Amino acid sequence: MKIYLFPLSFLFLATFVSAEKWASFRGPTGMGVTGQKIPISWYTGSILWKKTIPGEGQSSVVEAGDKIFITSSENSGNKRYLLCFSKDKGKLLWQKTIKYKGEESSHRMNGWSTPTPATEGDRVVAFFGPAGMHCFNTEGKKIWELQLGDFPGNWGAAASPIIADGIIYHNCDSMGPSRLIAVSLETGKIIWDTPRIEKPRGGWCTPICITVNKRTQLVLNGEYGVRGYDLSNGNEIWFCQGFNGRGSPVPFFGNGLLYVVNGKPGDLYAVSPFGNGDVTKTHLQWHARRNGGRDLPSPVMLNDLVLVTSMSGIITCYDAKSGKTYWIDRLQGAFSGSPIVSKEYYFIQSESGTTFVIRPDKDKLEVVAKNQLSNDVEEIFRATLSPIENKIFTRSSKNLYCIVKDK
Repeated sequence: MKIYLFPLSFLFLATFVSAEKWASFRGPTGMGVTGQKIPISWYTGSILWKKTIPGEGQSSVVEAGDKIFITSSENSGNKRYLLCFSKDKGKLLWQKTIKYKGEESSHRMNGWSTPTPATEGDRVVAFFGPAGMHCFNTEGKKIWELQLGDFPGNWGAAASPIIADGIIYHNCDSMGPSRLIAVSLETGKIIWDTPRIEKPRGGWCTPICITVNKRTQLVLNGEYGVRGYDLSNGNEIWFCQGFNGRGSPVPFFGNGLLYVVNGKPGDLYAVSPFGNGDVTKTHLQWHARRNGGRDLPSPVMLNDLVLVTSMSGIITCYDAKSGKTYWIDRLQGAFSGSPIVSKEYYFIQSESGTTFVIRPDKDKLEVVAKNQLSNDVEEIFRATLSPIENKIFTRSSKNLYCIVKDK
């Protein structure tokens, strides 16, 4: 298993850079960290190719070999698709349809194909809420499927599966019974199944893997706070109470701390994952006020600064060690997707398809590039950018894009 720990403010290991594969939501760390030399500025002429997507959706792009994968859906989720495209030209190679005869309510900003697929070797796994988890090989042959329940509620599912060493880890929170599970990639059999108490709401946060004291943890945000679980058996190790519910943004781990935001308007807080049991009073290092309203984009840390962008575009810069607020500013637009970070820059894409590239600075907001892809007001971008082979892949509700460096 490749688990990446950042004990310094930002550490790029040669093995990480050379081995980086964007095989699951927000890449190998699950936190949007890339070591690639990706484009900083682009315009419509930087689009290597653009392809229309069957159906609609907002899952992010993942890769396996010379292929990339996304999901989409039609007819209020009665048809859900796993789509495979060629990486070089964007040719649709195959399309698998998952039919669902039931009715699933979903929020207007969510839909029925938000979870991002995950790949390992020649396998690709897609999760479609009550329509189940489905595994294919990269040639499109069905391997297995697993039904995981009804996922009751009117919000829909959004958590993405992650895969490590042949095991799938997945957040099955919902307004009904909630759980965190481990599933065999080879057989589709559940290895362990841990109940969670997040059932009033949830099902949107994707877990991440971190290593603490030579022990690998799964970290998962939720309605009541953030929790660490033993990767080997699913046992809960620790819990830190949050501030205001939802728990949809993915935490960021750096400098030995987890940086967490709630989802609803509430504080940003930093937690040490080195404790056991309820660590709210012992390992909560600091918390800082959030003034931007609702949060969907996840926090990131770069150069000892924590950046958080709200759904309304309010971006705030904090000191990673103390939680001190350095500045608050605004980016134009609405934001649903989470950021990615390179060695020097913070990238975040608005719902209108404009990506802001920011150089972290504690004195002021420094936007080094503002890159627009589309003028179509009906084209909505809610996916997270995917850096693959020094290019940027993204998708809207309608189209799939491959962006190259502006010459």
